[in-house]
Amino acid sequence: MSYNNGIGDLKQALSSIASKSTSETQQVASGKAKESSPPTVRQTRTDEARLSSTGGLIAQALEGSDVRTDKVAALQQAIASGTYNVSSSDVAEKMIRSLLD
Repeated sequence: MSYNNGIGDLKQALSSIASKSTSETQQVASGKAKESSPPTVRQTRTDEARLSSTGGLIAQALEGSDVRTDKVAALQQAIASGTYNVSSSDVAEKMIRSLLD
């Protein structure tokens, strides 16, 4: 598959369009334009993007952290000082739940 042919065809089409509009412009400037055809109106188009409010909310949620730094600091301090205690029954219950899930 060759892309050169497609590009060449595109260039040829663009050059024929450009030469046609150039000759029409020259005819209008010289006063030799056809009176039966109205002048072409060119519309200016602009690109436009709209974002929903949901996208903004998701972006805000992703920027924030879900780490509760005050709780983490308290746990680190309790572990470091040796005062952090966990109930053995709580540990056993969590282990059983993780195995059953």
